[in-house]
Amino acid sequence: MRINGKLDKRFGETDTPADWETVRDVLAAAELYWLTTVRADGRPHVTPLVGVWVDQSFVFCTGSEEQKAHNLNGNANVVVTTGANRWKEGLDVVVEGRAERVTGGDVLRGLADAWREKYNGEWDFENDDEVFDPDAGRAHVFRVAPAKVIAFAKSPHGQTTFHW
Repeated sequence: MRINGKLDKRFGETDTPADWETVRDVLAAAELYWLTTVRADGRPHVTPLVGVWVDQSFVFCTGSEEQKAHNLNGNANVVVTTGANRWKEGLDVVVEGRAERVTGGDVLRGLADAWREKYNGEWDFENDDEVFDPDAGRAHVFRVAPAKVIAFAKSPHGQTTFHW
């Protein structure tokens, strides 16, 4: 599937939009992401976490008693960011969407395999039909299908937005 982005010339110095394949590769290869959720009182909550980019969506997990899990129970709107913390190199990516709970033994098993492969076995989840690590803390799994992705290129700077 070909996804085209729109370059916003107000925010940069390039005439070339980022291509989706490059943006997707950044999302897939990142070791660390930052997830922003919204607390019940409207304040943002940001936390670093690991995750996988699978089937055009970002997938993460969280313990059922963690702040982000409580936030998601009340408001599923999230922002996921990743990139390089350098001014003149790399590509920063922002994913906006809704976090939807993922269940089902076969689906969760496939996602656990994706974590094992990406992180060379450092994240090794077991699962049942509802959660990762059913005996050790019950981590809920969420999928964020993007509504919008913004890619921030550097040197030359440019901002490309992709809509679904």
